[in-house]
Amino acid sequence: MDARRTIVLIDDLRSFVHGRCAEVARTSAAGVYLLDRYRGRRLDELWLDHDLGGDDTVWPVVEVLERAAFDERPFDVGVINVHSANPGGAAKIAQVLRHWGYRVRVATGSTDVGYLDGLA
Repeated sequence: MDARRTIVLIDDLRSFVHGRCAEVARTSAAGVYLLDRYRGRRLDELWLDHDLGGDDTVWPVVEVLERAAFDERPFDVGVINVHSANPGGAAKIAQVLRHWGYRVRVATGSTDVGYLDGLA
């Protein structure tokens, strides 16, 4: 794995199980902030979970991505992996982001992310 790859994971509980180096946001607000830091820079992978605890979801992050594409300034993301255990939410996120030209992979059940002991 190339250590220079930029990866962002937005998930309230899970992390990369094999220690993949990534910046992690646990709430939608933290995800929006982190995404804004990548404005104008390459983001190799963006991992999105739909449900982020309580009433929080990843939709504010999706809206930032949509608005950027609508303004003809989409984020430079290699692939967006939607790894949510919520199949309806994952499908809707994928549909919306594909509409705006983002490369999206629905990765529900991915073994790359999981609940780590003591990190939940």
